[in-house]
Amino acid sequence: MRLRIESHNLEFIKPAKTSRGEYTTKTAHILICEDEVSGVLAMAEASPLVDLSVDGKEDLVFVVQLLSEKEFTLSDLQELLEEWEKYPTLRFALYCILLKLQGFPETPFSRGQSGIAINGLVWMNDIQSMEEEAYQKVNQGFNIIKFKVGALDFDAECRLLERFRKKHNPFQVEIRLDANGAFLPEDSLSQLKDLSRFDIHSIEQPIKPKQYDWLSKICKESKIPIALDEELIGYRVTESKKLLSEISPQYLILKPTLLGGFDHCDSWIKSASTYNIGWWSTSALEGNLGLYDIARWASNYPINMAQGLGTGSLFIKNLDVNQKTKVIGSELWVDSI
Repeated sequence: MRLRIESHNLEFIKPAKTSRGEYTTKTAHILICEDEVSGVLAMAEASPLVDLSVDGKEDLVFVVQLLSEKEFTLSDLQELLEEWEKYPTLRFALYCILLKLQGFPETPFSRGQSGIAINGLVWMNDIQSMEEEAYQKVNQGFNIIKFKVGALDFDAECRLLERFRKKHNPFQVEIRLDANGAFLPEDSLSQLKDLSRFDIHSIEQPIKPKQYDWLSKICKESKIPIALDEELIGYRVTESKKLLSEISPQYLILKPTLLGGFDHCDSWIKSASTYNIGWWSTSALEGNLGLYDIARWASNYPINMAQGLGTGSLFIKNLDVNQKTKVIGSELWVDSI
């Protein structure tokens, strides 16, 4: 077996904005495993985020091309996983390929028999556009709405949430927030107290990563449950229990592409269960192929919380692959092939 890589430029229908900035395009690499007899045996998506992935600024095409003439066995590919620990995005794709070569477990989701509950994501924009998008998501059938916060005037964001909450009470619609590390540590607890008036389910990554003393204090004193997101990226999964025991968050946000593969995510889930910490998975702006694989992995678990997997319709032209998903109401389903 040999490995090769293809690159595709994905253009967003409209800029995807967060407090860190905005994306108008992104590159998705397709890692392909093939042999001379059967052709393509399996493929998976390595889709880094330049400003967030550990390997976001690495030349991943060059890394794979160095191995393009090498013949691999399954055992060789397993060994390559360890070598690619420093390239989490590539490691994610390679782990997906190994799963497919050995038999990716089928689930009711992968067979098209059931969907996965997801939240409706409202991207950062001007206040009026965000408010309109939130109501559109509710009208589409979503009963969990996630707002990106932290990049605009804080009082204006609070007024937006107040108006939304007056129309949709907590029994009708759950609100999740994602700050992408936008709050200053010294202001965060006060801001979280203000936001708690709107019956918020949770907030992802209120402050920038690696501020452990502050984060521990926030997780203990916040009026809103805290979910760690960027905090996990680049953190050694072998030390996950140390982080979780010291910080004590209420939830983890698992992005398999950025964490280096499903086995690493499985380890985070196992550690989280030790401390009764909840979790859900989210996509990281992958194309069709990556999103489908992440959803298929997540569906192996009893899913009792809505996932963050609704980013499949962001691109003008998505990846042309068989494995696709579609959103029906507030659920993600396998698209008919």
